[in-house]
Amino acid sequence: MPVIAGIALLLMAHPAAAHGLLDSHLGERLPLIISALLLGTAWLLYGLGARRVRAHGREALWMHLAMAIAVLAVFGPLDAWAETSPSWHMFQHMLFMLAIAPLWALARPLPQWRAACGPLLQPLWRGLLRLGRYPVPLALLHGALIWIWHTPALYLLALENLWWHMLEHASFLFSAWLFWWACLRAPPQQVPQALMALLLTLMHTGLLGALLTFGSSSFYGEDRDIADQQLAGLLMWVPGGLVYLAGAGWIAWRWLGRSWRRTTRPFVPDNDKTV
Repeated sequence: MPVIAGIALLLMAHPAAAHGLLDSHLGERLPLIISALLLGTAWLLYGLGARRVRAHGREALWMHLAMAIAVLAVFGPLDAWAETSPSWHMFQHMLFMLAIAPLWALARPLPQWRAACGPLLQPLWRGLLRLGRYPVPLALLHGALIWIWHTPALYLLALENLWWHMLEHASFLFSAWLFWWACLRAPPQQVPQALMALLLTLMHTGLLGALLTFGSSSFYGEDRDIADQQLAGLLMWVPGGLVYLAGAGWIAWRWLGRSWRRTTRPFVPDNDKTV
C-alpha cells in the first residue's frame, strides 16, 4: 500500500546534521516530531478515506508523490544543506511552494479526508472550500508570507530555532496550497482572477529573485557566500517563474478547451409543440 510505504519512508528519513529527527534531545527535536506526526497523520487519513471515496484519474498519484517529496524536503539531507547554503534553502522553499503545494491542489484530498474524519471536522472543510473561491486575496496572503520570511531577521531566526523553522515551513506549505488550489481549481467565471493571481505572484517573486541575484552584499550574514545567494535568486527568478507560467498556461488551456467545446456543440432545435 503506498501510504504504508510512505509512513515507513517518513520514519526512516535520513537525519539532518542539526535538524535531525533522532540526533538531539527530546525538547530540541519536538518540532520535528510534531511535523512528522502531522505529515504521517495526513497521509494515513488520506489512505483510509480513499477506501471510501475513490480518487479520480491520477489524483492519488499526485497526492502520494507530494507527500513523498514533503518527507524528503523536511527530513532528508536537504534540510541540513539549507542551513548553510542560501541556494539549497531556496530550493527547499521552492519544493514546498512550487512542487508539493500544486500537487496537493491537483490531488484534491479533501473528499478523502472528509470521509476519514466523518462529521468531526466538517466546519474546517467548509471553511477551506470557501477560502478557495478567492484566488487574488490568497495570492496576496501567500506573497506577503514569502517576503516576510525572506527578511534577514526572520530568515536567520528560522535557521537558529526549530519552532520558527517549523512555522516557516507550515506557512509556506499551507498558504501555497490554498493559492494553487484557488488558481488550478478555479471555475470558468473565476479564470481571469486566477490568471491575475498567478501573474501577480510571478512578478513579485521575480522581483525578490532579482534583488537576491543582483545584490552586491550578502543579505543573510557576512559569512554567507554572495555567489550562493545570487544562485538562490536565479532559482526563484527563472525556474520559479517558469512554474507560474506553466500554471497559467494550463488554466488558460482548460478554459479555452471548455469554451471551444461549447461553441462547437451542434445546435439541436426544439421540436415544434402542437397544441
